Amino acid sequence: MNSMRNKTCAVLIVLAVAAVSVISAAPDPNNPTGTSGLIMIDKRGGYVRFFDPSTLKEISSLRTEAPPHELAISADHKTAYVPLYGDGVYGNNPNPGHKIVVIDLPARKISGTIDVSPYLAPHGLQVDNNGLLYASCDTSRKLLVIDPKSGKIQAAIDTEGTGHWSAVLPDGSKAYVANKDDRTFVSVIDLKARKMVGRVPMPKGTQGITASPDGKRVIAIDFIDPKFYVVDTTSDKIIDTVAVEKNTIGPFRARYSPDGGTLITVNHMNALANVFDARNLHAPQKTLTVGQQAFGIAYSADGKTALVSNHGDGTISVIDLTKNQVSKTFTAGTGIETLAYY
Repeated sequence: MNSMRNKTCAVLIVLAVAAVSVISAAPDPNNPTGTSGLIMIDKRGGYVRFFDPSTLKEISSLRTEAPPHELAISADHKTAYVPLYGDGVYGNNPNPGHKIVVIDLPARKISGTIDVSPYLAPHGLQVDNNGLLYASCDTSRKLLVIDPKSGKIQAAIDTEGTGHWSAVLPDGSKAYVANKDDRTFVSVIDLKARKMVGRVPMPKGTQGITASPDGKRVIAIDFIDPKFYVVDTTSDKIIDTVAVEKNTIGPFRARYSPDGGTLITVNHMNALANVFDARNLHAPQKTLTVGQQAFGIAYSADGKTALVSNHGDGTISVIDLTKNQVSKTFTAGTGIETLAYY
């Protein structure tokens, strides 16, 4: 009897450990990919556009009431969230918006709108695996925590700066908010306590910011110099600095591949994409020429392709990651800011 009981306990322990492993291995919802679709946010054209992920041909589009900026996709890939930032850009946005458009991805239709008033200029959207939506509102200097099912704001957290982009860890424990050149630090937000708890010094300001899929690292790009900092998310300290070759200014954005093996930066001023081995950021990097004002990055589900959206010339550069070269370029909208497979 004791032997049977011990065996049963052992099986239960194994199952419990396996369950915990599955939970901890949940994909990072802010590094989405998939084979069902490809969505592009045409900021300059005023559309949300859908492309066939295999043929890269446009199949439909949605007109938005104001210029759309940025994108987040729910963990189940059924919903996309697109903020209506306003009619301007960071630092010059005279009529800031206050809405986030909700899109039914399977139907490719607008299914609702979240009004974040009185907060203004929602921009850097993020989600977590708990189903919450986050929006950095730079004009209001807040990071909003939103329940997308009810459309209600659960919290408005002070960031002490004009947070334009944010990086939320997959488990929803912390957020890191980039304040561009308004404040020379990255704001560290405890999302459980819902308050700012620290600052990561960025002497020349912060451009793009992103978290690794395992949540252990955050990449924060220098606003001026062609380099980025690696932040340890346990200590919230900078543990490494990496130069971005052939760039003359800090890149615009960085994005990890969903498997965490590749990191790509894109530079809006230099028309360059740099491909890094994410497991050894000081290994030789590959510098590729892409289109004008390179803004967005998306990875295919098989990990063989990355797309770079060139906001300045209405094109998309297709990067063959098996050869680390641009394999082709195609036209998409007027000026795509960001994009994602789902």
